[in-house]
Amino acid sequence: MKTSRLISLFFQGNLVKRIAIGLVLGIVVALVTPILEPSLGFNLASEVGVLGQIFVRSLRAVAPLLIFVLVMAAIANKKVGTQTSMKSIIVLYLLGTFLAALVAVIASFLFPVEVALSVKEDIASAPKGVGTVLLDLVFNVVDNPLNAIFKANFIGVLAWSIGLGLALRHASDTTKNVVSDFSEAVSKIVYVIITFAPIGVFGLVAQTLADKGLVALGSYAQLLSVLIGAMLFVAFIVNPILVFWKIRRNPYPLVWTCLRESGLTAFFTRSSAANIPVNINLAKRLNLDEETYSVSIPLGATINMAGAAITITILTLAAANTLGIEVSFTSAILLSIVASLCACGASGVAGGSLLLIPLACSLFGISDDVAAQMIGVGFIIGILQDSTETALNSSTDVLFTAAACIADENKKTAA
Repeated sequence: MKTSRLISLFFQGNLVKRIAIGLVLGIVVALVTPILEPSLGFNLASEVGVLGQIFVRSLRAVAPLLIFVLVMAAIANKKVGTQTSMKSIIVLYLLGTFLAALVAVIASFLFPVEVALSVKEDIASAPKGVGTVLLDLVFNVVDNPLNAIFKANFIGVLAWSIGLGLALRHASDTTKNVVSDFSEAVSKIVYVIITFAPIGVFGLVAQTLADKGLVALGSYAQLLSVLIGAMLFVAFIVNPILVFWKIRRNPYPLVWTCLRESGLTAFFTRSSAANIPVNINLAKRLNLDEETYSVSIPLGATINMAGAAITITILTLAAANTLGIEVSFTSAILLSIVASLCACGASGVAGGSLLLIPLACSLFGISDDVAAQMIGVGFIIGILQDSTETALNSSTDVLFTAAACIADENKKTAA
């Protein structure tokens, strides 16, 4: 009987509450590990950290296939003449990213930060110029579809799923039903994986806090405060204004729902791609248009770059401040726009935005050596910076999708 109740508690109930329990237990394990390690003979936090790694790997493994089948099924089964909210959503994505970059520039000018550049990192894999980044983007689009799925090339996955979806619109109803059934089957697998989120969060928190701790963040507290402050400003001020502009009512209930149920899991997985199943599940529970969210949420994971724009802009301007380089306000805005546009796809990988710092620094003549050191700084503060960035990026995907869908529904009701 007790076992049955325990299983029921684990698989049912509010997911956010269960994740919160996993979070607290992870913190407890991280705190007691140094005390218990001499008697146990092993690092408890590292051992349970495997649970978090398995959870994140599971999400990342299923995410490319989920995107592929969902987008393909949504486009293939779209009825001719039906209207979706995609245009409004894309406008919100681009406008939100630009405003986030603007907030980052203002924050950097109001609270200029200088850092001790002493960390050495290898940036051999970082892009060297805008042309290289754009060429890589084109190569990703024309990648082999199987290779794109295997390597989680989300730009390629989106391109092929859209192409096949358009082609299958001319297929028979039987074929379309098979595609829809396959999409539903993959979605059910994702649901099972998400059920284990509390255990995954437990492992991730325990291992991260045990390995890094918060002491390492001390010397970079000011930089971290500016970064997180800008992201929180976007999450709680800028985004609600954009949502209110669309739905014309109090935006905060929707904002809180998206941050609590999407942002929380994204904070710990640190991957927009891994959080796609969570966002799709939330969109379904919000009763949004499936034809819209099955396309907009995967698309948002690759082009909705508010958090990345903030990170790239603030870290680059911090490097400029440290070197005594005078940066005009106009040049700073240009920096954030160019860096954000070239960062398409970077949000799908934990810490991906950091690799765009050398590109952004090159706009001001900052050497690769200094840019590499800024990447090192980014890795040090990444325990909170990258988690907060991903939470903002991913929760905004479903927030803007919901806002656009609600706005269109309001128009239909008014008509």
